[in-house]
Amino acid sequence: MLNLFKNTGLRWLWISMAVLVVDQLTKVWVLSGMELYQSIAVMPFFNLTYVHNYGAAFSFLSDAGGWQRWFFTAIALTVSILILVWLKQTKREQVLLPCAFSCILGGALGNLYDRLVYGYVVDFLDFYVGNWHWPAFNIADSAIFIGAALLIIDAFRNNGVKADG
Repeated sequence: MLNLFKNTGLRWLWISMAVLVVDQLTKVWVLSGMELYQSIAVMPFFNLTYVHNYGAAFSFLSDAGGWQRWFFTAIALTVSILILVWLKQTKREQVLLPCAFSCILGGALGNLYDRLVYGYVVDFLDFYVGNWHWPAFNIADSAIFIGAALLIIDAFRNNGVKADG
């Protein structure tokens, strides 16, 4: 069992746990210290703004009537299981790919927890230029984005590991 963690991408699961813990701690901080829709100016281009996201990225399907909660929950569970399988199959020599998967897994689990416990995802990072605001997001979303970027980089680099066959 220990070799399974030492010799596969599962050894990078600590990244997922770190993302999950930081994500949930920041959300608890927002939930306990801010009112819904409250906005705190931090920099000329960044606010902490507490919002609920009932949909997916960019509030996609947020006004769909409630079924989307379970739809996105099922997607997050499925993706999380697939990522664990991929991590188990990742070779020891690979670094970037399992780090990418681990970031995505941690983010998916963070938002999954929100959907199951609250019925929505807690978002609070609000970046803007002038009056144009990007949709608010959270640490879990950031980790998913970073993981996706690492996947793209790995696809171009292939991390020096040749595919079997």
